[in-house]
Amino acid sequence: MQITTENLTFEYDAGTNLSVRAVDGISITIPGGQYVGIVGHTGSGKTTFVQLLDALIKPTGGRILYDGNDIYDRKYNRKEMRSKVGIVFQYPEYQLFEETVLKDVCFGPKNIGMKKEEAEAAAKEALSKVGIREENFDASPFELSGGEKRRVALAGVLAMKPEVLILDEPTAGLDPQGREEILKLLSDLHKSGMTILLVSHSMEDVAENVERILVMDHGTIVYDGDSKEVFSHVGELEEMGLAVPAVTYIMRDIHVLGLNVRENITTEDEAVEEILAALRENRS
Repeated sequence: MQITTENLTFEYDAGTNLSVRAVDGISITIPGGQYVGIVGHTGSGKTTFVQLLDALIKPTGGRILYDGNDIYDRKYNRKEMRSKVGIVFQYPEYQLFEETVLKDVCFGPKNIGMKKEEAEAAAKEALSKVGIREENFDASPFELSGGEKRRVALAGVLAMKPEVLILDEPTAGLDPQGREEILKLLSDLHKSGMTILLVSHSMEDVAENVERILVMDHGTIVYDGDSKEVFSHVGELEEMGLAVPAVTYIMRDIHVLGLNVRENITTEDEAVEEILAALRENRS
């Protein structure tokens, strides 16, 4: 499913002297199946932007199109769209409320019209996909660990079989193992063909996982490219209150110390290969 925005704008308290333009004229196309990272400082507009994409709030200007169709056209079925575009909020485990894990994950599928048996089958499939064991299906979601709660909340969205998955800081508050598990799951979903939009404050997460990065500042997209292109703007990003991945700073320092390595390295694996290659070149 291709997502297109045309001059997309949103103002809080529009029409008053307290109005704040959180999204300011964004025009962009995200092809189906792409894995996109969205980064920006607090207040840059990234959360508002993804809420607009899921029709949780209505734009004050511009258009949003899915596969060329305006989602605010009178004939457009936004209820059906919400079954195809799933959003997982920051700390989604706070949204868990049912008596059991299975009932909680069934809520979304039932809400979009699935029959009980169909919803349960979809819920069990989604729970298995996120790594929740069958023995926990009848447990209270509040008895699970933080990482397991996060995966149950994600399963609740996956059970609706979306084509697009939007996640707002999905690894926030998780320990390193939980973070790696969530990111591995997202990578697997992307490989299966799902479009993923990952809002994150972690430059390492986006550098290691996504294929395209959007940098937001004051409601606009200021950089749009792959990790090497985006993270080449070190000074500009720092002026926005952002940083590049830690490994990029390390490689820059190593270069200053005299080892002939590239400075635009953004992942640890790439850094190891680059340093070993430079050392071999020195020996020869």
